[in-house]
This record gives sequence, C-alpha cells and structure tokens, in this order.
Amino acid sequence: FAICCIGGSLGGGNMFQANQSFQQFLNITGGEDSYFADRAWLYGLILSLLLGLVIIGGIKSIAKVTEKLVPLMALVYIVCALIIIIINYNFIGQAFVLIYNGAFTGEGISGGIIGVLIQGFKRGAFSNEAGLGSAPIAHSAVKTNHPVTEGFVALLEPFIDTVVICTMTALVIVITGMHLNVDSLSGIELTSRAFAKDITWFPYILALAAILFAFSTMISWSYYGLKSWTYLFGKSQNTENIFKLIFCLFVIFGSSLSLEPVINLSDSMIFLMSLFNIIGIYMLVSKVRNEFKEYIRLKSCE
Repeated sequence: FAICCIGGSLGGGNMFQANQSFQQFLNITGGEDSYFADRAWLYGLILSLLLGLVIIGGIKSIAKVTEKLVPLMALVYIVCALIIIIINYNFIGQAFVLIYNGAFTGEGISGGIIGVLIQGFKRGAFSNEAGLGSAPIAHSAVKTNHPVTEGFVALLEPFIDTVVICTMTALVIVITGMHLNVDSLSGIELTSRAFAKDITWFPYILALAAILFAFSTMISWSYYGLKSWTYLFGKSQNTENIFKLIFCLFVIFGSSLSLEPVINLSDSMIFLMSLFNIIGIYMLVSKVRNEFKEYIRLKSCE
C-alpha cells in the first residue's frame, strides 16, 4: 500500500493536478498562441518552487492563503453552475434523461457497459478518493474523543465532491450541449468551454480555482506520500527532504506531459491502493462495528 500511495501521490496527487491547472492556464493566456504553449516546464517550475516553499521551506503563509481561498473558489464554482442550470432550467429533465440513457439503456450497453462501469469507477475514485485509504492518513492525525465522529466527517467528503459538485458539472456540460464534444475536448478544457457558453468570463475564474485546487491537493498528497515514504525508508530529515524534492520535480514533469500517460499512471497506482485498502477494511470491520456501537451507547446515555 505504501509503495502504491507514493505512486498515487506522484501521479494523481501531483502530475495530474499540475497538468490540468496548466491546461486551463493555457486556455486563458491564448491557447496555442500563448507564450507558455511550448514552455509548460516554466509553469511547472514556478508551481514547484511555490510548492517547495510550503512543503520544504515550511512557509505556512501560502498554505494558509490557499486554505482560505479554496472554499471561496468552490462556492463561486457552485454558484456559477447553479446560475447556468437555472438559466436553462427547461433542459434539466432532458439532461437527466440523456445521462440515464447513456448509462442504463441500449446506448450505454452498445458502448460496452463493462467498459463504462470501469471508467466510471476510475473517475469516481479519482474524484473523491473513497476507498483508497489516502484520506484516513490525514483523518488519523485529528484529535477527537470519539473516532466515529471523524468517520462521519469523512463520509461528507465524497457526497459534496461527487454527488453535489460532479453532478452539477455534468448537468452544465449536458445542458450546454458540450457532451457532443465536437472538438474532442477533455478534462478541464471541456468543463471550461461548457461554462463559457453562458458565462463568458468564467474560464478566468476556473483557471484561478484550478490552480488553487491543484496547489492545495498537492500539499495534501505530499503529506500522504511522505508518510508512506518514511514508513518504508525511516523517518529522518534527510529521507523526508529527498521525497519532497522528488515530489516538487514531478510537478514539472506533470505540466509538460500529455494527459493520457499521466492518467494511466495515476489509475494504476490508485487501483492498487484501493485493492490493499479494501482488504484492510474487511480485516478491521469488527473493530469499526464495535467502535460504532460504543459511540451509539455513549450518545444514548447523554
């Protein structure tokens, strides 16, 4: 699990984040005509230096600014999505029908239902990390009288991320007709184009949000990867700094590489993480059940 978590942190928690934030940054700076079009390494270098200041240099001010701005960006994103959905409320029913037909009817089956399910599981796990075993590394550091309460907090994360935000994004893409994707766009570029149809200035907001989301995600995954690294190689200042330097270096690689190999690496590492984690969950299920029963008993006595 530790080996795969290191791979996942370098892939999904690092390279993919740098890649997607760079793509959106490129969109708002002129696309193929942008100064950064053939200088992805420069964007990655700047981002890696900022990240290094936080995870190596211990500069907390940038991280503090990020943790305040990210919720604001998420709120702006949700509000903009709601505006588009409300403007096009007549198409909401049709959008859900199209989504349903694409998943459960002949249209979905003809496209290979197993393949669709696999792709859905891959993107779902990538979106909210449910079942991977990565988030518990952070949750385990929380001080609480009852571990079960932290479990309830953890349950909210995939709900907000996937059920709320991802569903709203899907509705915006379908409502605006971008699901037809005649320009073969993917990832954040497709989302940006969908939002821009009704809110022309939104790509600039999305670019800022993408960079902030990427930066905060990198900080989190650097912690996950670091804990796995020190588990394997021992905890010392030298071993920690080696991993942090490697992590910052991969930001430059992620910005420069095409999306497909980055996703393939991330998917393979994340799949193996979930495999080992689910085995661990089954081994600990009696412990979880006992903790839950004890928590319910204590609450009923209050």
